[in-house]
Amino acid sequence: MLNEDDTEGFYNLTISSKQYLKEWLGWLDYIESVEDTAKNIKARLNAFAENGGYPVSFGIIYKGEIAGTIGYNDLDKTNKIGVVGYWLGEKFQGKGIMIRAFKTLINYGFKELGLNRIEVSVATENHKSRSLPEKLGFKEEGRLRQVEWLYDHFVDHIIYGLLADDWKKS
Repeated sequence: MLNEDDTEGFYNLTISSKQYLKEWLGWLDYIESVEDTAKNIKARLNAFAENGGYPVSFGIIYKGEIAGTIGYNDLDKTNKIGVVGYWLGEKFQGKGIMIRAFKTLINYGFKELGLNRIEVSVATENHKSRSLPEKLGFKEEGRLRQVEWLYDHFVDHIIYGLLADDWKKS
């Protein structure tokens, strides 16, 4: 889990990768200061308390540096569904970091959080990000039209789903 001590490093990673990440992440213009990142980390820590002491959002550390983040952006406890979000800083791309983090998050979701289903929603043209759920056995379940505004245009998303029973078989 990221904590207050990680604020500056997480902020620096976000800013250094901002132009790269803006192709697919629509929230980057809202990060204008270290204080914005501090609020984000505080919200993550509050979610930890709200989920009975189970963290749902994690920093990805690579060789001692914050490389990105992955977690459950939404948890539906009644229906046992977790919706995953993730990103990796530009200089950490292509090292196999995210697929290892994603596998760990899936195992955590099914084993520790008791999820039955994990979902991922990815922009249709974001082939690099789409390859992750595809490699991990998620099933493509549909397309949501013009579901996300990216600065000056709408993008469609592909929805992927993975069931606990499918993960156990893999």
